Amino acid sequence: MQRPETKAPTPTAARRATKIVATLGPASSDAVMLENMIRAGVDVVRLNFSHGTAQDHVDRAKLVREAAQRAGREVAIMADLQGPKIRVGKFADGKVALVQGQKFVLDASRSALGDIKGVGLDYKELPRDVRVGDVLLLNDGLIVLVVNAVLGEEVHTTVKVGGDLSSNKGINKQGGGLTAPALTAKDMDDIKTAMSFQADYVAVSFPKNATDMEMARQLCNVAAAPYKHKPGLIAKIERAEAIPKLDEIMLVSDGIMVARGDLAIEVGNAAVPALQKRMIKMARAHDKLVITATQMMESMIVNPVPTRAEVSDVANAVLDGTDAVMLSAETAAGRYPLETVEEMAKICIEAEKAEYKELDSDFTGKTFNRIDQSIAMGALFTAYHLGAKAIVALTDSGSTPLWMSRHDIRVPIYALTPRLETQRKMTLYRNVQPLLMDQSADRDTALDQAEGHLLRRNIVQSGDVYAITCGEPMGAPGGTNMLKICRVP
Repeated sequence: MQRPETKAPTPTAARRATKIVATLGPASSDAVMLENMIRAGVDVVRLNFSHGTAQDHVDRAKLVREAAQRAGREVAIMADLQGPKIRVGKFADGKVALVQGQKFVLDASRSALGDIKGVGLDYKELPRDVRVGDVLLLNDGLIVLVVNAVLGEEVHTTVKVGGDLSSNKGINKQGGGLTAPALTAKDMDDIKTAMSFQADYVAVSFPKNATDMEMARQLCNVAAAPYKHKPGLIAKIERAEAIPKLDEIMLVSDGIMVARGDLAIEVGNAAVPALQKRMIKMARAHDKLVITATQMMESMIVNPVPTRAEVSDVANAVLDGTDAVMLSAETAAGRYPLETVEEMAKICIEAEKAEYKELDSDFTGKTFNRIDQSIAMGALFTAYHLGAKAIVALTDSGSTPLWMSRHDIRVPIYALTPRLETQRKMTLYRNVQPLLMDQSADRDTALDQAEGHLLRRNIVQSGDVYAITCGEPMGAPGGTNMLKICRVP
């Protein structure tokens, strides 16, 4: 699948290394609004499969592709699977007011609507997953219940922290331990829907281990086979059980999402900042992508400017090396979706200016087993010390730019690929600007064309030095074996 070369990116998008993921929803599904958001710097559009029908998502994917074409920028589409519904049932009056010390029953067998004494469960396995003394956190941790007894299908609890509990609110177990599978029957159907419009990434909710991600990979590959497509897989780290398994989860995923909402409920708010830093560092060490998510600009759902704490939160994620920062309700349902994207882009740019680069330490004591990876590292090292204006990677699969993007360097990386699928995937790579370029010509012609790309976009001028990598023969995946340092005549 190929298309004519896209227009040059907007200035904001071109000079920002950290990417922005924005969730599509009622506030951003207007064609003009979405186009403006993409122009303002959205790199990846998230479709939340917890809401809407299959046809809704097909229609929204079409909306995204059309808006991106009008904006002159390719963006990736990420299909975010709902995962298991670990929730209470419905209440007769919509909600109840729980007070500290009262008794409350969670009943997996209850079909009647809930009341002040108890409620049914969407998650029928809860009585098998809990024991006396366990702490249950409902409604994003705002309500806390302590388990007193498990009698058949009934979980008897005492309210430790009260408040209003409304229908279908989520349930977490402190410390983790709920056995719900990561992939439900709905998720399997949603994967088929996502592959019908060739979603570039699939985000898997609540994986506990590598097996969950391997199963998702198999389902995606089967569903995508008729379209000759292979999506990237993002593991959403939101269960306590996933933390000890981070290494194995990363090895079978293309990236992770630091999903701070459910994760904070299970491990405690205080543990999340250190975990976030650890996960970002691990992902980069494993040559994997990482997205930092949840409540990054939460106040902008209703306010036109972020709080100073939110500015610091986004900036710290950038300084830690995240590939992308994500907006959820801020762009899906907020009053100021465009302004939120603009503010986030500004924060990323300012934070990146403050980054201290010491590339040499990244290479100390390291060896590389692959020629293409060695070439990628050689390009970084050389461009850094020469003060090159740009690094250009001619790539089919996107592997070489991915390796380059794992290291902090002020030199921008331009990835030129003949594959539209690869171009879209690379929109998530930190400090990589992907462009579409035919590479069917011989090597020297391709190198001349690449320099033409840089000149037309005013990336380089006469006298500037840039580094370029490619493979011989041209167009062979995994064949990057050449590094050339060029000076523009």
